[in-house]
Amino acid sequence: MSLQPTALELVNRARADLRMGLPVVLADGARAALVIAAEVLTPTRLGDLRALGGGAAGLVLAITAHRAATLRARAYDGDLARVQVPHGVMPAWIRAVADPADDLRLPMKGPFMTARDGSAALHRGAIALTKSAQLLPAALVLEHANAVDLAQSQGLTRLDLAAIETALARGSTMNPVIDARLPMAAARAGRVHVFRPEDGGVEHYAIEIGTPDRAAPVLARLHSACFTGDVLGSLKCDCGAQLQTALARMGAEGAGVLLYLNQEGRGIGLANKMRAYSLQDQGFDTVEANHRLGFEDDERDFRIGAAILRRMGFSRARLLTNNPGKVDMLSANGIEVVERVPLRVGETDENRAYLATKAAKSGHLL
Repeated sequence: MSLQPTALELVNRARADLRMGLPVVLADGARAALVIAAEVLTPTRLGDLRALGGGAAGLVLAITAHRAATLRARAYDGDLARVQVPHGVMPAWIRAVADPADDLRLPMKGPFMTARDGSAALHRGAIALTKSAQLLPAALVLEHANAVDLAQSQGLTRLDLAAIETALARGSTMNPVIDARLPMAAARAGRVHVFRPEDGGVEHYAIEIGTPDRAAPVLARLHSACFTGDVLGSLKCDCGAQLQTALARMGAEGAGVLLYLNQEGRGIGLANKMRAYSLQDQGFDTVEANHRLGFEDDERDFRIGAAILRRMGFSRARLLTNNPGKVDMLSANGIEVVERVPLRVGETDENRAYLATKAAKSGHLL
């Protein structure tokens, strides 16, 4: 018998630690490092890391290539840059490198010294963890000969890099929790299913309209949660209109499944989405804003949607979407998309430029 957490469970524990400002330890063979998320770094924790010393590299701030490009820092590692943290700087400097909020007001943060020798594997793992925790993709990394011992003595979460990579690449199994009848304005014959990933992460929902035939292609929609659009009626996006239209369409046909996936802001979380909105107010489009924050255009994982559909007994779908990427992802994960059903609704004066950017830069068919 073993009560030890699995690699996937350790990843979720590490996410929670990073969000609280705790360091975690990443190990890769003989190398190991303490990692802490840049945006929640405190003066006390920074002082503790400095007191430990470390190797010749010292304290390093790992940022993505997108963020490095904004800062004019050289990303010798291709997808990321290892910025050497100058002696004596405070957390405010580190957060300013990670967060573009004041880039236009205070553009001169460098010059930056970035590492070009040695492995960036631990730094890459650190960025992957902060992203998965929906924090800014920037992490302070201190390689240390005694990092593994420190994990034991200080009660820190320790993860092997290979296990992290495997866990994040595999994704998490979706386990059904409960389903219950829910009459809705769109359809009285409604049922809500709640699914929980095995790693203990955020839950996702399936809204089933009527009783769809499991042997036939189901009218389906993969809808990413949008608090601002779905709840507040935001005019900056078309999400709320798409949600209501998709449910109405399913109600009219008498059957369908809408997957409500908790991947706010294309997978970057509500806080980072609000950061992106603030950058859009400075004149950047949605893709440029994501890049300045250090994210990709789209960080969502649509394997989740395919897994839930399969778990519900569906293998084919008529997909309500304007995004060919969703069609490709479902098809690659065992769901045959027999038809893409357009969902062009919700255009406003406020979101017209946003929709044009989705079409031009993200390939949406609008």
